Amino acid sequence: MSTGVGGWLAANSSGNAGAVIERGFKVIRNQNWLVIVSGFFEPVLYLLSMGLGLGALIGSVSGPGGRPISYAAFIAPALLATSAMNGALYDSTWNVFFKLRFAKLYQGMLATSLGPFDVAAGEIFMALFRGFLYAIGFTAVIAMLGLATSWWALAMIPVALLIALGFASLGMAVTSYFTTFQQMDWINIALLPMFMFSATLFPIDVFPQAVQWVIMALPLWHGVELMRQLSVGHFEASTWLHLGYFLAMSVLGVAFTTRRLRSLFLR
Repeated sequence: MSTGVGGWLAANSSGNAGAVIERGFKVIRNQNWLVIVSGFFEPVLYLLSMGLGLGALIGSVSGPGGRPISYAAFIAPALLATSAMNGALYDSTWNVFFKLRFAKLYQGMLATSLGPFDVAAGEIFMALFRGFLYAIGFTAVIAMLGLATSWWALAMIPVALLIALGFASLGMAVTSYFTTFQQMDWINIALLPMFMFSATLFPIDVFPQAVQWVIMALPLWHGVELMRQLSVGHFEASTWLHLGYFLAMSVLGVAFTTRRLRSLFLR
């Protein structure tokens, strides 16, 4: 009997996740492209209104390493991390929920030679594709506004994909437990406070120490801090902690999603 990662893949995959990805691109081309394009403008509008508008009143704030940076430069990397999260979660939650509970698409896929890992990998790839588009576009906006002060800012694009991977894999796993639209609202209930309190719009040290520890357990905070460090080219020991957090989140999320699909449809 095969053991380890190879045995797990052999039991859960036919190596044909490309078929799921191909279908996803056809859907985007024929139906979904306008929704994807519209999602790009949300962080840009936040940046223009909060960063450039409110930022003119705030002035400079303390950035990574304690160096002073403009308020716009402070929130821009955070908005990129948030954009990657939102784009990935939309595809891996609402999109997956409809396919799972109404279109019954996954049942049909798993009735073929496709395995649960193929389905999970294909759907998560499509979520990453959306996050990739947002990352390129928003990084270009940041660069044009002069808010990135280091060439390390280019690394925000692949890191945005890692953030998207973590949220997409976890989002798909959680969505597999939901059966009604009312339950899907819990996702928005969780996202809004995470966005507001993950040091996206103001430094974390404005909170009491006990609250800071709670915030530092949230995934978005790690993404925000990692993006800020890349935007100015400042690295420290916490950089590896943030990277490790999302690597672990991604691996566990993909494995969890694969197991859920297998238990739902391959009993």
